[in-house]
Amino acid sequence: MGWEPLSPDPVEGVRGDDLPAYVANGLVGLRVREVPMLPGSAIVNGVVGLHVEEPVEAAVPIPYPLAADIGVGETWLTEQPWFISDATQRYDFATGELLSALAFHVGEVALRVEVLTFASRSDPALVLQRTELMAESPCTVRLRAGIATAGSRGRANERKVGEQTASGEGAMLWVPEGTFSCCGIAFHSECPEAKDEPCFREKHGSGSLTAEYSVELKRGRTVRLEQIAALVPSLVHHSPMDEAVRRLAKGRELGFDQLRDLNRESWRQLWQSRIVVDGASSDHQRLIDAGFFYLNSSAHRSSPAATSMFGLASWPNYNYYFGHVMWDIDAFCVPPLLLVQPTAARSLLDFRARHVDAARMYAMLDNKDGLRFPWEAAPRSGEEATPGAGSGAAHAAHVSLHVARAFALHAEAVRDVRYLREKGWPILSGVADWLASRLTQTTRGFELLRATGPAEVLDPPDNDSFTLMTAYDLLQRTIRIGLSIGEDVPAIWCDMADSLHLPIRSDGVIASHEEFRVSEAKGATPSPLAGLFPMNYPATGRQEEATLGLFLSHWPDYVGSPMLPAFYPVWAAMRGDRALALKLFEAGYAAYDKGRFHQCLEYREDHPDSKVPAGPFMANIGGMLMTMLLGLPGIEISDADPSDWGRRPVILPSGWKSITVDQLWVGGTPMRMEAMHGAARARLLKA
Repeated sequence: MGWEPLSPDPVEGVRGDDLPAYVANGLVGLRVREVPMLPGSAIVNGVVGLHVEEPVEAAVPIPYPLAADIGVGETWLTEQPWFISDATQRYDFATGELLSALAFHVGEVALRVEVLTFASRSDPALVLQRTELMAESPCTVRLRAGIATAGSRGRANERKVGEQTASGEGAMLWVPEGTFSCCGIAFHSECPEAKDEPCFREKHGSGSLTAEYSVELKRGRTVRLEQIAALVPSLVHHSPMDEAVRRLAKGRELGFDQLRDLNRESWRQLWQSRIVVDGASSDHQRLIDAGFFYLNSSAHRSSPAATSMFGLASWPNYNYYFGHVMWDIDAFCVPPLLLVQPTAARSLLDFRARHVDAARMYAMLDNKDGLRFPWEAAPRSGEEATPGAGSGAAHAAHVSLHVARAFALHAEAVRDVRYLREKGWPILSGVADWLASRLTQTTRGFELLRATGPAEVLDPPDNDSFTLMTAYDLLQRTIRIGLSIGEDVPAIWCDMADSLHLPIRSDGVIASHEEFRVSEAKGATPSPLAGLFPMNYPATGRQEEATLGLFLSHWPDYVGSPMLPAFYPVWAAMRGDRALALKLFEAGYAAYDKGRFHQCLEYREDHPDSKVPAGPFMANIGGMLMTMLLGLPGIEISDADPSDWGRRPVILPSGWKSITVDQLWVGGTPMRMEAMHGAARARLLKA
């Protein structure tokens, strides 16, 4: 199969209830509709406003920067889309290019339209689109390109048109409702075949900016309209409109074709880390490739505000998490990115590091030491932004542990000692100090009172095992890392690691919490299994076998929910059940696939909590990639030589012969991973 992924099959016609295509680069995210001239939705990383329903800081759609239209006489495509037929779309995951085609018939005029759309990875402030038209007979058409503000809540505080921009055709400073932030948007278009220079149309107030061309089409001749737009959030520049104009000027200097080539090369480099499963069905390999594509589309070294549970995706009928940064990003997205795109993983960590003061104040409000990170971090401030009473925010003690653990994994995978000292160690030590003040020491050891784990119940139990197992792994890593760089390691950290009180039943099962019953609400949640992997808790053989046996037997009661189901194949493989591992890859991940271009949903559609299709859901995707890169190969990131990261025999789902990756990054060195079914250990070798 090589490095080139399996792209989705082309799709035809209208979407129905499917989500539009998601085109992103980690800084800018677009929803491109099946007819690209109909404005979709745009999100810029770090641009926030007041949510339309809840009074909280939230990621909000901004004006669509690649608006376009085609007119024949007085008939415009966007105003009368019923003249469209034969709409098709194809998404090339190898290059990140979305290709759309349609026919537009007005009276005797028949046009064939093809549209190429992509978000640049080499110049992440830029998104680009090329529209090509052909006519069956000579005719005159008008073309429009610009920025569409319809559907965006806010105002244009400043606007420039034509020569005022110095470079390009239009620019605006967009301020979303709530005035938490702003975004600079600049656009340029070219139509070499146009009869005259474009005329500019500017709607007053906060309306759209548009350049319009008149073109004579000759039969069999192609006419081309090219658009480049630059988008800059105020989070990275105090004068974002001026910077957008400058970024656009650079893009114009490079030109559409060179930017396309650079973007293709960026994706080619990323796909060197493609996960190849020998023996998997083409359907399953296709979904693995899709997950790799969407996670890497949603993260970039230029991402200033991490990413959200849906990456940079938005659509009018869903936005459950407001674009907030949640623990799922640290726990599910950082680990695979550390190995395939470490600079993007660092950008996610940088978001947490920039807001360490907010975490310190949050712990102080609880009368605790150290650092406590929020349940739903606002993209701009990093502060808690959970709407309403926020029971999850109050009781989810595991959140801070995942944030710190992500920094520990970065230290041991990337091995950047300077970054560790400057950014990582303050967070590792701060969370360890917080944990010491959060746990309660009793005659049984260190206990965690009233805290929820992945099963978010209304009445928090005592001694949530997932949180305690995560705490054990974090403390071991923090102590190890601290000693390695000569930092002070308080004795209390070692005491906690040695004496955490896990709720273990007489039959050896690690219970989810004290007084646990499988029959309770959300009792099938396999949180103790998540303590075994990916948290690597060193249970005894009896404990591991008993815990796997109990919770695996209840998988039908949990699968369909978000996040943890992607790990089920690992847990089945740990018991040696290859057939069940394959079945659970299908039920716990593949069955979440939906509609156009394999956008993995949050909930499986047959789950009772599935309200509207919402994806691509990053926790499910990240969990699957962790399963492929770490869980099934039996690899654990540590301070050891990477050749010793394999920690158990390789057992793969039925029919799978091997998992290989040509390029994983460890300490700045490219490594090749080989996990052959039946091997004593997976191998990581210098590429």
